[in-house]
Amino acid sequence: MKKNIAIIMGGYSSEYKISLKSGNVVYNTLDKEKYKPYRIHIFKNKWVFVNDKDEEFPIDKNDFSVLVNETKINFDCVFNAIHGSPGEDGYMQAYFELLGIPQTSCSMYQAALTFNKRDLLATLKPFGIKTAESYYLNFGDAIDKDAIIAKVGLPCFVKANKAGSSFGISKVYKKEELQAAIDNSFKEDNEIIIEQFLDGVEVSVGVISYKGETLVLPITEIVSENDFFDYQAKYEGKSQEITPARISEDYARKVGLEAKKIYETLKMQGFSRSEFIFKNDEPYLLEVNTVPGLTTESILPQQAAEAGISMPNLFDNAIEEALIN
Repeated sequence: MKKNIAIIMGGYSSEYKISLKSGNVVYNTLDKEKYKPYRIHIFKNKWVFVNDKDEEFPIDKNDFSVLVNETKINFDCVFNAIHGSPGEDGYMQAYFELLGIPQTSCSMYQAALTFNKRDLLATLKPFGIKTAESYYLNFGDAIDKDAIIAKVGLPCFVKANKAGSSFGISKVYKKEELQAAIDNSFKEDNEIIIEQFLDGVEVSVGVISYKGETLVLPITEIVSENDFFDYQAKYEGKSQEITPARISEDYARKVGLEAKKIYETLKMQGFSRSEFIFKNDEPYLLEVNTVPGLTTESILPQQAAEAGISMPNLFDNAIEEALIN
């Protein structure tokens, strides 16, 4: 009997359009002989099942079911394709855990921790994970620009602490540019992180649970045409994403071990994609994504393809792992 799979997509953040693309790729890729997929749009004002005629049917949040033509549909598993809140920050994970419905991403705690950049970096530091110098601000804090520059130097990056896809991020070269960058980040989040600029090769490392084992995927080198790997570079073709990365075996070994260490230290499940920059021949962690992009152009599917894992196999494995766990 086919399993009913709810593919959740959309979300409450600026990343909702990218999430809809990822979710539709999953919907179109899943094996229809094995699964019965349902597109579930999650927005602040509505949770709905959207059929192939674009008709909408409201989700019953009491048990995450849907009534379609007087037939109640329950789901065997949820495929999480929501980038940002509430799919990548722990809220949906907690909800499904309370309902006892398996889902493909990591658990609530890991999602909440990795989504909060400064808490993640602070947690991993005692485990020997190297990170850039950073300075934290909460909305309403006094802004001491001289203290910021003394800590992180110039240029530096000003980032929304809990946001993805490079929303709310700026590269700052001069003290006079700091305030505008801080204001921009506060549009996305009420916490921001200001980081030292690391000048080196940037790589992205996918780590997944595959057939019961932790698997480090082939590494991707990020070469942005823009000043850094911003939204345009990520989604509008303004970058080269080279898989496998043009790095030495030593670099590949080091960064692969660090990415795997992070995955296993945090007891992750499902997909993850960690970003690093090399400084003095050592990988420095930038961030960890637990619901990475899943379009045909996205980095993680590129890495899986290089490893000989097709998108149908990648998605099928994610569901099977969720059902086992």
